[in-house]
Amino acid sequence: MTRYVDEDLRGAEFRECDLTGARLVGVVMQDAVVDGLVTNLVVNGVEVMEYVEAELDRRHPVRVLMRSEDPADLREAWRQLRAGWAAAVERMRRTPGIERRSVNGEWSAVQTMRHLVFVHDSWFRRCCLGSTELFTPMGLGTTVEPYRGAHGLDLSLDPSFDDIVSVREAQAAELERWLDEVTAVRLAARAPVPDDDVWPPYARGRSVRQCLGTVLNETFEHHRFCVRDLDLIEAIEAQDAE
Repeated sequence: MTRYVDEDLRGAEFRECDLTGARLVGVVMQDAVVDGLVTNLVVNGVEVMEYVEAELDRRHPVRVLMRSEDPADLREAWRQLRAGWAAAVERMRRTPGIERRSVNGEWSAVQTMRHLVFVHDSWFRRCCLGSTELFTPMGLGTTVEPYRGAHGLDLSLDPSFDDIVSVREAQAAELERWLDEVTAVRLAARAPVPDDDVWPPYARGRSVRQCLGTVLNETFEHHRFCVRDLDLIEAIEAQDAE
């Protein structure tokens, strides 16, 4: 473990880092931002994640539906997630070009949506349906080798916004039709992940419900990131116009 003592880390950025078990002792932390998979976080002797999770549920009630085992709740969760993305798309259409802008080193909206194309192909079609078909070429997948350009992905593509929206709408409709018919028994069953070397390698042994949970969580979190960044971009533009 790296140990930092009396270091000036003001403005430091830790991206895609595993900080499990990290200890920050005697630190000064003002105006800091922590965003990611955080559990059991203790701040000045207080475990704070229960408060954080409760506040996120208050702000985003769909999270409660997403955690349910009831197919009816999951259907409603998906319809709300789909409506949220539809609203984001309409917002971007009102400001052409904003969908390809990025801020703070994050993905642009089109990159985010292309990643969700990949999420659908991998975690829904492959893990929930057992599909062995190639993934949609425009998808943006993991950076982990040997999966970066495998399974039908074409990293040279630069699809139009309309093409990306069209694919995402078709995928969303496909998942909604499946949810309209899925049962609790089917959700509890072992995921029919094909026995081959295709992403995600760690999905085997999970239930269909767990794999669906990844699709729901990715759809929710990336919508949250997308809206956050659209807000930032618009705020920057408004400030520059003054």
